[in-house]
Amino acid sequence: MPNARLHDGSIIEVNVRGAGPAILTPVSTALIEGEQAETMRAWGADPHLGHNLATGLAEAGFRVITADYEGHRLNEQPAPLSLTVDAVAADLLAIADAAEAERFAYYGYSWLALSGLQLALRTDRLTALAMGGYPPLDGPYDAMLAVTNSAHRLALDPPPPPTGEAVAGDWDSVAFTQTPDQTRQFVTLYESLRDFDDSQVRLELPRLAFAGEKDNIQYGPDWDNAYVTLAEPLIRNQDALRSQGWQVHIVPGADHMVAMQAAAVLPLLVPFLRSSR
Repeated sequence: MPNARLHDGSIIEVNVRGAGPAILTPVSTALIEGEQAETMRAWGADPHLGHNLATGLAEAGFRVITADYEGHRLNEQPAPLSLTVDAVAADLLAIADAAEAERFAYYGYSWLALSGLQLALRTDRLTALAMGGYPPLDGPYDAMLAVTNSAHRLALDPPPPPTGEAVAGDWDSVAFTQTPDQTRQFVTLYESLRDFDDSQVRLELPRLAFAGEKDNIQYGPDWDNAYVTLAEPLIRNQDALRSQGWQVHIVPGADHMVAMQAAAVLPLLVPFLRSSR
């Protein structure tokens, strides 16, 4: 398997499966089992998410390029002072280069979706852009900067762990375990977006945006009661986005965790990618 050298000199493993038009999606394809898997399920996450996505895309006729970029930054090589949007875009291109993909589609979810938007603004190598769980217009950049600042404050002075069970969508129901370097890198990311105005974005390539109907996150007092709207801007602006050439989908009844599952994503992503060939 090839490796990519990222902007900070760290090395990430790149996986390629399937044949056909290339799509890069920066997810882990590891199959997580045991206690960790049960904890993830309790939180509403799928421990086989990346594997299911990559397998489904490969079976649909695509050359799927994956790399656990989020895990690399959170668990192995945080980049507290250098993880700007320019650096993230450079890292994603390095992953594509390692897979020898000169032209490729991109799919990302949540902060990796906004990273895809920034990538599309910095290269002409993309054949299509798919964003899930983050709106391309009226994105919550200020709210996310506030949330990441709160996370960094909690990393410097962690609160006592909660005594109850994890509740999906309730950040106060899980123990805070991130280190200051892990949290500071996302402060750096959103600080680099302070002057970004997504209303001025004009892209010509095929574009897809989707979010769960209930994908708006209310944080508790430890997070300064921040409210991050991900679905609301997409619902409000769907007509304007479609007039600009975006395909827009709202996943009925889904929150942030449900809308990222392969069962929700693949029925949207596969037809979009096929129409973009």
